[in-house]
Amino acid sequence: MSETNTLKVMIVDDHDMVRTGLRTYLMLEPKFEVVAEAGSGQAAISLLEAGLPSGIPDVVLMDLMMPGMDGIETTRQLIAKYPNLKIIMLTSFLEDDKVYGAIEAGAVSYVLKTVSAEELIYALHGAVKGMPVMTADVSQALTRGLRQRTAQSGDEELTEREKEVLLLIAEGRSNKEIGEELHISVKTVKTHVSNLLMKCELEDRTQLAVLAHRKGWVKNT
Repeated sequence: MSETNTLKVMIVDDHDMVRTGLRTYLMLEPKFEVVAEAGSGQAAISLLEAGLPSGIPDVVLMDLMMPGMDGIETTRQLIAKYPNLKIIMLTSFLEDDKVYGAIEAGAVSYVLKTVSAEELIYALHGAVKGMPVMTADVSQALTRGLRQRTAQSGDEELTEREKEVLLLIAEGRSNKEIGEELHISVKTVKTHVSNLLMKCELEDRTQLAVLAHRKGWVKNT
C-alpha cells in the first residue's frame, strides 16, 4: 500500500461495462485508486511490463473468462513475474475446477460478481494482507475441486496439534486467536506454523489454507 494508505487497484476484464462499473464504484471510495485497466490478460501483462507511473498495483481484480488468455493463465504469469502481487478472481462462474485452478495459480481470493459492495471491499483489504476471502459456496467448490484431483503421494505426517493449527489458519484466524482457541502461547503457535510450512514445503499461510481444504479438514457451514 502506498504512503497515503491508498489502495492501488488494477481492473482486468474484457467487458467495458464491467470495468466502468467497478471503476465508478471504486472512485467513490477514498481508500481506493484505480491505476490501470486492461481488456485482456495479455494487455494486462503488457501494461505491467511497460511500467505504470504509479508502479505495481496493490491488487488486481481479474476476470476469469476472457478470450485468448483466461484469468487463470494470466494470474499464473503475473504471479511468476510479480510474486508480491495480490490477485482477486472476480467472476460469474462457480465451477469446482475453476476455483481450484485460480487458487493454484496464485489468486488470493475467488469472488463472485454477485457479491455485495461490502464483501468486495472486504476482499480487497484482505488481499493486501494475503488473507483469503471466500464465501461458503466458493469454499465448498474449492474443497470439491481439490478432492477431485489425484491424491498426492508422500505427504508428510502431521501431528494432531499441527492439524488443529492448520484448520484454524484455514478459517482465517490470527496467531493470537489460534493461541486463545487452543490455550497455547503465540510463540508456540508460531513454532507450529513454521513446522507446518517446513513439513508441507509451502511458503505462506494462504498455501496452508489451501492444503487444509485439499485434505478435506475444513468444515463448511
